[in-house]
Amino acid sequence: MEYITASSITASSLALKPSDQPSSISSSPQPLNQAIGQALIIAYRENTDRLEAVLTFLGFDCEVLRQNDSPEYQDCAATYRCMLNHQRAWKQAAQSDRPTLIVEADFVPVVGMGNLPLPFNLEQPNVGICWLYTCAPQVYSLSADGYAEGFSTGLVAYILTPEGAATLCGLADQVTEKQGIGYCTFDSDIEKYLRIRGFKNYIAYRNYGEHGGRSNPEHQQNGMSGIHRADVLAGKLAFLPDYASTSSNRYWHFYQARLYARLKGIGRLLTGRFLRWKLLRYSKTPDRLLKFAIGRQIVF
Repeated sequence: MEYITASSITASSLALKPSDQPSSISSSPQPLNQAIGQALIIAYRENTDRLEAVLTFLGFDCEVLRQNDSPEYQDCAATYRCMLNHQRAWKQAAQSDRPTLIVEADFVPVVGMGNLPLPFNLEQPNVGICWLYTCAPQVYSLSADGYAEGFSTGLVAYILTPEGAATLCGLADQVTEKQGIGYCTFDSDIEKYLRIRGFKNYIAYRNYGEHGGRSNPEHQQNGMSGIHRADVLAGKLAFLPDYASTSSNRYWHFYQARLYARLKGIGRLLTGRFLRWKLLRYSKTPDRLLKFAIGRQIVF
C-alpha cells in the first residue's frame, strides 16, 4: 500500500526518488518537467494554492483556468461546462510548441512527479494524449521501447501534444451537435476520437497522482458511481487528498480508499479488463504485455 507524506509541503518531502519503471523503457527517458512546456490547472471555485505550490516546486510552469460562470452557461450540465473548460485548455495547448500537462483541481501528484519519465516517445509524430492518471484503463500494446498504448477515461491528469490538442478541440463541437448541453461522458470518447484520426494514445506505467475529489452528483443521478481512485501509484502522495482530509479519521479513510482502489485494480487485471484476453491471445508479444500488466501491480 502507498503511504502519504506529511500534509505540509517541504523540499525534502518532495525530493524523494520515484518508484521503478518497467525495465523495457529506455534507461534515461526525458523527465516530465523537462518535456512539458506548460501545466494548466482546470478549476471551478476550488482552492488550488496547494496544488500550484507543489507543481511549481516540481518544476512546472503553472496556470489556473477557471470555469466561466457567465449566465449563458446556467442551463448547461456541470459535465458539459467541465468539457468547455477542458476545451479552453486544449486550445491553449494547441498553440504551444511542446506537450502540455493538464490537471484538474482535485489532482494530488506523487512525490517526485517532475522527475518521473515522459510515458511516450517525444520524437514520435502521431502521439495524441497520454493519461498520467487512469480510470478504467486498458493496455493495447507496447512499443519497441516499452511505452504502453492504451485507453482511459477521466481527465484528472493528462498530457496533450499540440497536434493532439488541436484535433481534440473538435470533440466539444461534436458532443454539442449530437447531445446538446446536458449531461455527457465526453471523456470516454477521447481515445476513440483521436485514434480514428490517426493518433496513438498512451497510459503511464503507474499513476502519477491520485484523484482527490469526491463523487460528482451528476454521475450518480445518471446511474454512474462517479467515484474513482488510482489503482496503483508511482510513489507517495505529496499531500492528503480532499476526500479524506475533512474526515475525523482522515488517515483511516485514506487507507481504506487506497486499499479498495488497489483491490479493484487487481480485480480488473485478473478478470481481463485491464489486459483483454482476446487481445493477449492474438498479440505477437504476449509475454511483454503480461509482464507490463502484472508488474505494475507489484508494489511494496
